[in-house]
Amino acid sequence: MTLDEIRKLADADMAAVNSLIQRRLHSDVPLVDQLGNYIIAGGGKRLRPLIVLLCARACGYAGEQHIQLAAVVEFIHTATLLHDDVVDESSLRRGRDTANALFGNAASVLVGDFLYTRAFQMMVEAGRMRVMEIMAETTNIIAEGEVMQLMNCHDPDTDEARYMDVIRCKTAKLFEASARLGAVLCDLPTSVENALAEYGARLGTAFQLMDDVLDYSADEAALGKHIGDDLAEGKPTLPLIHVMRHGNAAQRACVREAIEQGGRERIGEILRAIASTGALDYTRRLAVEEASRATQILDALPDSAYRKALAALAGFSANRNH
Repeated sequence: MTLDEIRKLADADMAAVNSLIQRRLHSDVPLVDQLGNYIIAGGGKRLRPLIVLLCARACGYAGEQHIQLAAVVEFIHTATLLHDDVVDESSLRRGRDTANALFGNAASVLVGDFLYTRAFQMMVEAGRMRVMEIMAETTNIIAEGEVMQLMNCHDPDTDEARYMDVIRCKTAKLFEASARLGAVLCDLPTSVENALAEYGARLGTAFQLMDDVLDYSADEAALGKHIGDDLAEGKPTLPLIHVMRHGNAAQRACVREAIEQGGRERIGEILRAIASTGALDYTRRLAVEEASRATQILDALPDSAYRKALAALAGFSANRNH
């Protein structure tokens, strides 16, 4: 099943999500409307809301609340993007100027706060305490992950375990929550809820690991950002950590200096070190393993087109080129 086929399966639901996003994005404050619409209109894969929709349907849900919760997840994700770009001083996302580059840091942070709080208003409207518990914990852990990443920046001694902790908190946690919500809506047993949560966490981990691969290998136009952006920000992602562990003395010294100082001045040497140590193959292999485990977990669900779509989505997360 291709990504287009997966999306077609959820077309009607996703159209309802997009319509709800546009309605709930509205504010009487013009700058909130302007900046919010800019970032939402920027595209993106909408994977997190898609996971909410597919998991709910795979669990047999026939109501409407999955639409609202999918929009909630997208608002929270968008808020994290706005804040991330400010922290990282990014100027390009999805091939367009970042909101902070156009509107300034202060406006981006504050509109990010608006999206967070709008999401929680919508959760209250859903009237499910379990949903509130999940999303309150999720947003708190995401914030911790952001701080952990900040602490790792410019630290060439960051090891794989520390880095994987960042991935699980900063990226995988929202995927985990998105999948868990499907089971919650159907009031399914805790065992099924936990299985879907693990599916989401592993899919999200695979997705982030492939982001690490693409940061050093993708076509810039397809990726929508500059090659080596993570390096420029002094982020020790897994390919660099692998070089620090397996490279020769000269390669390790080069990577150490690049992480400590940031910038792309030595990107050619870094790319050669990454290639010679097999760092991208190693990172990609871990992504494939995570996606494979995610697929196996889906045996907890009855067979359906939606379960097949979730399995295909896990495969896409570890085999994408953008």
